[in-house]
Amino acid sequence: MSIGNLPEDGNSPEDDRPSIGRALQQARISAGLTVDEVSSSTRVRTPIVRGIEQDDFSRCGGDVYARGHIRVLARAVGLDPESLIAQFDAEHGGRPAPTAPAPLFEAERIRPEPRRPNWTAAMVAAIVAVVGFVGFTLFRGGDGDGSSVAEDTASPKPSASAPTNTAAPSKPATPHKPDPSDSAIAGVPADKVTVKLTAEGGQSWISAQDHNGRLIQEGVLREGDSKTFSDSRRIDLVLGNAGAIKLFVNGKEVKNVGTSGAVQRLSYTKGDPEAG
Repeated sequence: MSIGNLPEDGNSPEDDRPSIGRALQQARISAGLTVDEVSSSTRVRTPIVRGIEQDDFSRCGGDVYARGHIRVLARAVGLDPESLIAQFDAEHGGRPAPTAPAPLFEAERIRPEPRRPNWTAAMVAAIVAVVGFVGFTLFRGGDGDGSSVAEDTASPKPSASAPTNTAAPSKPATPHKPDPSDSAIAGVPADKVTVKLTAEGGQSWISAQDHNGRLIQEGVLREGDSKTFSDSRRIDLVLGNAGAIKLFVNGKEVKNVGTSGAVQRLSYTKGDPEAG
């Protein structure tokens, strides 16, 4: 037996295998592919493909990227990628230990957006105010005949020093005698309808229209304030807090206008007041 024929140098058959780059290059040539064709199909840049075929992995950007490039190049030329990856790990110190996911993705965590102001409460308050305003105006109506003259004049408030004796001989008695403090209302022209509103039990939202449906007054009548309206035919009223209103029509006080907080729609013409 010849001693020279024994593998005394200790080399295994694996030491005779070609390098990773050489194996990829031979497989590419056998497949009839150029470096540019492999680069185009794998999207690995041409300089990196050439470097890997020369066992130069410095252009890969690290062992992790090198393994990925080896894998896609091996598949492109028909080689088993796992054996080449194992050979790469054996030659370059093995596969690194897995990195904990929390530190790895710490920089990619989505930061919550700053909390935006909550406008819900403000919007609800605004909607309630608008609904209250619109609710009183939705049912306004009126006919479209003729023209009218509408007046919005402030009547003087009742004077505490007004005389209480109205039976003076110089003044004839009237069948419907108004309160002395409202003598200005009692003297309104007979050919018009005149309405006086006074907020005595709190404030009230009011709306007044002439006989053509045109708006004379609309808004809040504060407690203690008065408004007087005149028209040649008819006055239409909407009272948002009817119980707070003291009402005189054509010089005569209208009793029981409404309860506190109730909404009343009233219409008055010349002569004795009548609720429409």
